[in-house]
Amino acid sequence: MEINIGITEEQREKIAEGLSRLLADSYTLYLKTHNFHWNVTGPMFTTLHTLFETHYTELAMAVDEIAERIRALGMPAPGSYKQFAELSAIEEETGTPNAEDMIKQLIEGQQTVVRTARSVFPLVDEANDEPSADLLTQRMQIHEKNAWMLRSLLENS
Repeated sequence: MEINIGITEEQREKIAEGLSRLLADSYTLYLKTHNFHWNVTGPMFTTLHTLFETHYTELAMAVDEIAERIRALGMPAPGSYKQFAELSAIEEETGTPNAEDMIKQLIEGQQTVVRTARSVFPLVDEANDEPSADLLTQRMQIHEKNAWMLRSLLENS
C-alpha cells in the first residue's frame, strides 16, 4: 500500500538511513554500557553500576522508538549485530577497561550519538518531518546530559 504522509519516498529513505545510523549507535552504546555495568570495579563501583544501569535501561527504550520511527517511514529497520557494526560510529569494547576508561569511552559514545542525531537534522528539516525532528531533539538532549554527568565524574573538586 502506498505511503502518503507528505514526505516523498526519496526523503523517507534518506531519513531512514540516518535514523538507522542513530539506531546502530544507540544499540552499540547500549551494549557497551550494559557490559560496563556488569564489569565495573573499584571505589566508584556502586555509583557507576547504578548510573550505567540507568543509562542502558533508557537506551533500551530508545532503540525501540528509533526503530519504530524508521518503520513508520515505511522502511525496514536494521536489527542484527552485523548491520549495527557496519552502521555504527561507536567501537565495541571486548576487554575490561578500568572504571575511568569506561567513563571516558561512554562519554565519547554519548557524544557520538549526539553528532549522529545532529547530522540527520538537515534531512528532516528539508522534509518538514516534525516527528523525526522531535525524536532527534529528545535523543540529543538525553545524550548531551548523560555526557555531562559522566564528564562530571572525572572532574577534580
